[in-house]
Amino acid sequence: MKAPKILLVEDDTSLGFIISDQLKSIGYHVTLCSDGMEGFKRFNDELFHMCIFDVMMPKKDGFTLAREIRQMNAEIPILFLTAKSMTADKVEGFNAGGDDYLTKPFSSEELLLRVKALLRRVNIVEDDQDDKLIKIGTYVFDTANFILTHPEFEKKLTKKEAQILVMLCKFKNQVLPREIVLNGVWGQDDYFVGRSLDVFITKLRKYLSHDENVAIQNIHGIGFKLEVKG
Repeated sequence: MKAPKILLVEDDTSLGFIISDQLKSIGYHVTLCSDGMEGFKRFNDELFHMCIFDVMMPKKDGFTLAREIRQMNAEIPILFLTAKSMTADKVEGFNAGGDDYLTKPFSSEELLLRVKALLRRVNIVEDDQDDKLIKIGTYVFDTANFILTHPEFEKKLTKKEAQILVMLCKFKNQVLPREIVLNGVWGQDDYFVGRSLDVFITKLRKYLSHDENVAIQNIHGIGFKLEVKG
């Protein structure tokens, strides 16, 4: 079994490198980001088994980032790092979807114990091929190679097409808010990238048109829904 992959988002560069090195020294794979917006984008780019978020960060704070990730994944463990120790802040952290809370300064031993404890709570399946293949009706989506396959059709998707389809699949038969896609794929939410998103959605609808039980619906003023019947 391969080592768990951890998303670490910490705006203090020195501390981020120290924590990353500590986790890597015992075999974890670590992706380090310096702000919440970058962290959310990276979360949507690849599979992670745990998240560690600083609370006070530029562009998107740790609580906001956790809430958005909880919309995508209800199970992934989230550990908050913060200089605050007030009970109200801890309550807000747990309400945002956090599983544990570590107050700075902390020892490397305490950090590693918290990480191991959180990873034990979840049943981690490491990077198996089945995790990379998503069934969408009569389609199979190979998320690692960006290939969408149907008995009558095969398409190599662009990276952005694949990212959007992964997000739609995570919200299958649920509404996926536009801003979640825009921030997750483009790292921003404005008119111009919004128009680009609409173009990509149109392309994905065409690719999925070979199965009448699969459709991407526009939910006016909110977002999109990947509907898969049966």
